[in-house]
Amino acid sequence: MIEIVTVSALTAFLTAVGNGAAGEVGKQVLVSTGALVRRTLGRETPLPASPEGWELLARQMHPRLSEDPRRNDELALLLRSLPEVGLRPGAGLPPATRDFTDRQSVLRQLRREATRAAAGRPRAALLYGPPGIGTSAVALHWGADRIAQYPDGQFYVDVRDAPGENGLEPAAVLLRLLRQMGVQPDDMPPTEVGREELYRRLTAGRRALVVIDHASSAAQVRGLIPATPEVFLLVVASGPAFLLEAERIAVPPLKDRDAMALLRKVAGPEPVARAKPQMPALLDGCAGNAFALKAAAVRLLTGEPPLADATDRQPVRGMARDACRRLRPEAARLCRLTALGGWPAFDARLAGHAADVAPEDAARMLAEAADVQLMEPMGDARYRFRPEVRRHLADAAGPEHGIAECAAAVSRALDGLLNLALHAAHAALPQSWRTEPAPAEGTPYADEADGMAALLAEAGNLVQAVSVAEEYQDIDTALRLARALWPLQLKAGKVDDALPALRIAARCADEHHPRTRLAGALHFQLGHCLGELRQWEAAERAVRAAVDCERAAGHARGEASSVEMLGLLCLYQWRYPEAYERFSEAERIYGRIGPDQEGAPDLPRALALIKRHQGRALRGMEELTESRTRLEAARDFFAERGEAYNLARTLTDLAETLHDAGDDADALTKITEAERLLTPEKAAPHLGYLARLRERCET
Repeated sequence: MIEIVTVSALTAFLTAVGNGAAGEVGKQVLVSTGALVRRTLGRETPLPASPEGWELLARQMHPRLSEDPRRNDELALLLRSLPEVGLRPGAGLPPATRDFTDRQSVLRQLRREATRAAAGRPRAALLYGPPGIGTSAVALHWGADRIAQYPDGQFYVDVRDAPGENGLEPAAVLLRLLRQMGVQPDDMPPTEVGREELYRRLTAGRRALVVIDHASSAAQVRGLIPATPEVFLLVVASGPAFLLEAERIAVPPLKDRDAMALLRKVAGPEPVARAKPQMPALLDGCAGNAFALKAAAVRLLTGEPPLADATDRQPVRGMARDACRRLRPEAARLCRLTALGGWPAFDARLAGHAADVAPEDAARMLAEAADVQLMEPMGDARYRFRPEVRRHLADAAGPEHGIAECAAAVSRALDGLLNLALHAAHAALPQSWRTEPAPAEGTPYADEADGMAALLAEAGNLVQAVSVAEEYQDIDTALRLARALWPLQLKAGKVDDALPALRIAARCADEHHPRTRLAGALHFQLGHCLGELRQWEAAERAVRAAVDCERAAGHARGEASSVEMLGLLCLYQWRYPEAYERFSEAERIYGRIGPDQEGAPDLPRALALIKRHQGRALRGMEELTESRTRLEAARDFFAERGEAYNLARTLTDLAETLHDAGDDADALTKITEAERLLTPEKAAPHLGYLARLRERCET
């Protein structure tokens, strides 16, 4: 057991609950802690919204816990219910290039920063330089030579494949990094503050290298500045330096001597010797840019004349123009039209839609474009453009093909993504009324697993498509695409990914379809995302908007579901009486649905879930007898239906209520029943929580 010695220790414990895991166990700990706080203080105490609020709560609880060892132990066991997360080495860095040349001065600067005396200053470096200059190659080469120096792991996150132009939000960067460090989805803190705290806890006292590639702003990485001296943060920016508390190291253009060495490494000495008369123009056009030089070397290797375009002193764009000239016209057209969407990654199907060609023809063209360095293969028959190359191709598409053809290409790509999304979402949640029926055209997916796999594979493109559809004023497509994200946020927990698209869609719905079922559905999805991320105020605003829209549209099922969501938001914020009122209101709205009306077949299950939620709220209000009655009604329904998981969750709630009432013997029986229902490999967090709950009852 812990002993609450100081207010600061109690503050840390309570804050850990507030920023705890995002999964069902994290929510269970949150609700149970709120109930314990109420019993300790003898009054309703809403969830604190700031560090100062957590400290104030700790100051109020500290003297009472000091006088009550039983409650002190109860809190200790609750905190032990939070998942124990340890650092795992992860996959390491991507392979370094075999053609790395020179950069000795830059490598020396990196070595000095990584090995200098810490003296209270974090070890961090910002590598920067123009696109294609070789910043990423420097970072990967340096890291490949330092594996023994960082025995606790090398962790790499590339943030360039985010939808949109602004890159990943800081919380999403932390999310990706923590995944690399071995944090499972159910153990992931929902808030940026919680993720940063977990990152610091995982790296405390460790010797690790963290590489963030293609960062676009200080905000993305500021929270990763290490607090422990043996962790080295290496941030790579393809562009100018930004203000970051790190050693700024510029990666300069290669000198002509080193540029020649790189050409010989890639193409071989003989092709370079044969092209000696063209070398001055080639070197001038490439301007020491490693990417442009490697593309030129490929030309030398294949015996083609080394064209070099130095007209605007932008070597990457010059290389892209050169590569397009080498392609067949139809392949160059496909690349330009595909670039218009800004897709994070694409395959032959998406590129074929953009160019209006068959997928097998598009696959051949993509392979040709990769051969001339115009795009990068990513595995699984998918490709991506370098950002500067994509911008050049998109800029060139209008003059080359006309505005009408460019708009048609984007429209075809959006239609293709929408068809895929509708089929996949319907397959992933075949019984859900929140997903649109699958269209008649297109290929259905075999089952739920196939549908989810398709949505996960295209998640970045689907989020980007919502933004692209809004830009092209295809509002209907934007809204339908956003609705199709529901399985991703509900079943796969992709709330960070879906949030930008849902913000756009909710705004568009209010502008073009105000106070409709469609607007209500999108506000509900937005509120769900914000609630999962514990952005409580914004979540409540979104869900209240959903209630207003559904009520105006006369859609009782949607209104009741949204009111129920409001109740859950209140529950997680320890506002138990208000939560109970919202659940009771939802119950009354559900009661208006007649036997022949929409939603009637699902009504018994919806009401059983309401009973469960009411029981949880009543427990927080210390109305334990009534809480038990509601939870037992829900338990009986799920037992009759054979819904093992919902039955196990309800039994867990019932055991908590019985424990609070002092009936630990009956609570232990319910715990044993719940444990029998859960499959260990699929419910490890819940089983861990039940083990801690058993300890609380036995204590």
